[in-house]
Amino acid sequence: MNKVAIVTGGSGGIGRCTAAELHRAGCIVYEFSRHEKPQRGVRHITADMTYEGQVKAAVEEVLRREGRIDILVNNAGFGISGAAETTDSKDAHAQLELNLFGMDYATKAVLPAMRSQGGGRIVCMSSIAGILPIPFQLWYSVSKAGICAYVLALQNEVRPFGITVCAVMPGDIASGFTDARKKSSAGDDVYAGRIERSVSVMEKDERGGMTPAYAGAYVAKMALKKRSKPLVALGFAYKGAAVLTKLLPRRLSNWIVGLIYAR
Repeated sequence: MNKVAIVTGGSGGIGRCTAAELHRAGCIVYEFSRHEKPQRGVRHITADMTYEGQVKAAVEEVLRREGRIDILVNNAGFGISGAAETTDSKDAHAQLELNLFGMDYATKAVLPAMRSQGGGRIVCMSSIAGILPIPFQLWYSVSKAGICAYVLALQNEVRPFGITVCAVMPGDIASGFTDARKKSSAGDDVYAGRIERSVSVMEKDERGGMTPAYAGAYVAKMALKKRSKPLVALGFAYKGAAVLTKLLPRRLSNWIVGLIYAR
């Protein structure tokens, strides 16, 4: 029986590549996004992930058509940057609404079906920033740290039902995510130019990062596993960073991040 998979934010970047890899692996794949960008073998359902009703209706449509859901990849997200002091509260809330609560809406919608069918797999896209928070991308880091905490707690809640959960933590990826970031340099005069310098360093690293195709293949591979570690770094350098985060005193690891992104 072909597995039925949902990929949120599947119209571009990592999500689109993940959907393609799952299709190649023989899955029946649905992608949820606001705008359809046709892709061979991938079925689109329009849904704004910040509206719980739309997400629930989209999941119900998949169940109506297929009768089951085996895999959910929570990929939808975006980034903002700026100093915490000068970030508009509406922007901070919007960051959490999509990255964290949008993930929760999709997860809650699929859990009853996965529970009743005796199992399922949920993969959530976090970031290395979830364990190494980045200055001047504070709210993005908060959203990704929240995903890690969500996954760790959820794993224990759903284990008796045969449902497994993991968070994938990529680092720099050369995708449209960089250009889509909502940037604010408000207060950069007070912060001595450090806001723009920090974001410039990050964007340079992102543009030279791994490809969405590489990341998508890895995410699909994790989605097809029955189980894995709950938090999984993506990429050799970031696996090393994750290990160092565990080994080094938090004061030291945070100081190193500050040297890179807060000078």
